[in-house]
Amino acid sequence: MAPTTAILTTPSKRSTEASPTLSPADPTPPSIFPAKTSVDFTNKVTVADGGKLKASTPELSAKSSVEGTNKVNVDGDEKLKNADNRHPSVAMGHNSDVEYIGITESPSPTSLPTNNNSKRISILPLIFLIFYEVSGGPFGVEDSVRAAGPLLALIGFLVFPFIWSVPEALITAEMGTMFPEDGGYVVWVSSALGPYWGFQQGWMKWLSGVIDNALYPVLFLDYLKSGIPALADGYPRVLAVLALTIALTYMNFRGLTIVGWVAVLLGIFSLVPFVIMGFISIPKIEPERWLVVDLHVVDWNLYLNTLFWNLNYWDSISTLAGEVHNPKKTLPKALFYALILVVSGYFLPLLTSTGAVPLHRGQWTDGYFSDVAMIVGGVWLRWWIQAGAAMSNMGMFVTEMSSDSFQLLGMAERGMLPEFFAKRSRYGTPSIGILFSASGVILLSWLSFQEIVAAENFLYCFGMILEFIAFVRLRMKYPAASRPYKIPVGTIGSVLLCVPPTILICVVLALSSIKVLVVSMIAIVIGLGLQPLLKYVERKRWVKFSTSADLPELYNAHENSESLVY
Repeated sequence: MAPTTAILTTPSKRSTEASPTLSPADPTPPSIFPAKTSVDFTNKVTVADGGKLKASTPELSAKSSVEGTNKVNVDGDEKLKNADNRHPSVAMGHNSDVEYIGITESPSPTSLPTNNNSKRISILPLIFLIFYEVSGGPFGVEDSVRAAGPLLALIGFLVFPFIWSVPEALITAEMGTMFPEDGGYVVWVSSALGPYWGFQQGWMKWLSGVIDNALYPVLFLDYLKSGIPALADGYPRVLAVLALTIALTYMNFRGLTIVGWVAVLLGIFSLVPFVIMGFISIPKIEPERWLVVDLHVVDWNLYLNTLFWNLNYWDSISTLAGEVHNPKKTLPKALFYALILVVSGYFLPLLTSTGAVPLHRGQWTDGYFSDVAMIVGGVWLRWWIQAGAAMSNMGMFVTEMSSDSFQLLGMAERGMLPEFFAKRSRYGTPSIGILFSASGVILLSWLSFQEIVAAENFLYCFGMILEFIAFVRLRMKYPAASRPYKIPVGTIGSVLLCVPPTILICVVLALSSIKVLVVSMIAIVIGLGLQPLLKYVERKRWVKFSTSADLPELYNAHENSESLVY
């Protein structure tokens, strides 16, 4: 595919008559023509006074070869190379309403079932999908108190978001609106560093996500085993993991819209008991309990891994960008509101709980919030917390599986994986990707909580390093590319934004155990060899690979910045 030329336009009313059109809300340009079809087409585009765009209907006729002629008439002194000056930085949660459109990409009236806006994710479900991608509530933060005591735990959940969560959310908002398609961060890295490293990003992030998802059945059963002791170990626990995985996988299969609204309901149900517990705890709070700290007995590895695990994965929502209604506006707003919800959902329950009960650091482990609820409010509140934890883990499971499976779909649409990964069910969901992700969860569910957290953090760190490099490289090399949301910093500011999280990544990696290091490095080496193997399979035509005609060219981005834009 030849590099795509782009022109800057301001919003204009689009015709809804016979001529197919491209709506500003569309995440990706529709298909030009079916695969393996040769056409002769001419796009005539005029940029008139005021920068309004009028495009004629392409004339298509089948031939044995492709002849493309693009005619562009520009009035005034507008130049593409000066396009960067035409769209300023905006605050998070706002949209610049500026759009690049590739003139070699012609809209088509046909689309996939999921391209119907009525079936796309709106802002409220998207907020809770992000909430569950990152958090799911305060369940799982108990280990931070056991590792470092109340004071450091509270400080960690106040300071850590500014070091990690805010930069990652800002980068996700900019890059996710720049590339609003299901490949997400895989596309970011591919556009900046090429398809090889884009595949490595996809492999590490998918594997990290599957490892992370294997944790939620474990947490689910940990919260229930106090009431149902049979679920503590043995065959009942194994059968419970299988049954839970199958049920939640089927929910993913039925559609992302269902998953989104289920996430809203589960989120409300899971957070309300902590609000109630907070109010009940107020008369029992003793502020001096918050100040307890002993630096000589801090488990820094457990402390940092717990903070990191509970406040990362903001970028995961980018793999669902192609399913979001008007992602260029909706995604930044949803990230902003989700950030507030996540930080509040951690800090306030931790604040009230550590202040209301005597400190026994050894007891602060998975599920201890239910014991605090028993002390503060009684049996009814304990059961509600336990039920909320179970529902929260269900929410995290289905949202993580959605992200992982749509990532595989996006990679297949880019030709990185066999074509069958891009097939959708009649509900618009990536059925093969869901099955692969579910199989990985079942295979990894035997690991312990600490091993799962450490292993997925290690792989996630490597993926984030590639994302930071891609973000800075695209800022430096292609400043004119379309950025509907742009972080209000320049090139130096974009580099400085990545420094604190990169330092944190180095610390997390340095504190990893030898076992986690060995397992993670084996996984990385597998990815390094898997991409050439798939290319060999493609050349031999043992399995069919294809690139979706709906998507713009990316891999020539190293030579032509205009190929990056829509």
